[in-house]
Amino acid sequence: MLMAAEAASLAVMSTLHLTGIDGGGTLPYRPSAAGLAEAVIGLVLVAGAVAGWRARGRAWAAAVGAVGFAIVGFIVGVTITLSGGPGIDIAYHCAVLPVLVVTLGLLLRRPRGASPVTPRPAAAWRSSSTP
Repeated sequence: MLMAAEAASLAVMSTLHLTGIDGGGTLPYRPSAAGLAEAVIGLVLVAGAVAGWRARGRAWAAAVGAVGFAIVGFIVGVTITLSGGPGIDIAYHCAVLPVLVVTLGLLLRRPRGASPVTPRPAAAWRSSSTP
């Protein structure tokens, strides 16, 4: 659910950047580049969230990779935004980056000994020679 919310917020910010509503900024910050980057990060998060919902254990790596990609993208984004972006963009990056880190922490937190791979049913472990 966190990944879906993060992706939705990226869709809103991407739209604001691509339509020019957010007010611009100064170079090297470019709103159109920011909007495109946020759209890509949002799509990656959606793909990771969908994979996690559809194939739970098997998609754990995809979800972790998607959030990791988003964190790296946000770090690059906040670096560029700090050099010329509007205050709302700086605030957005500073607010969502910690949420992404928490999301990654929750994904990495599994019960001790638990595997990210979905276990087979008990019947599949029995050999055919067992009555």
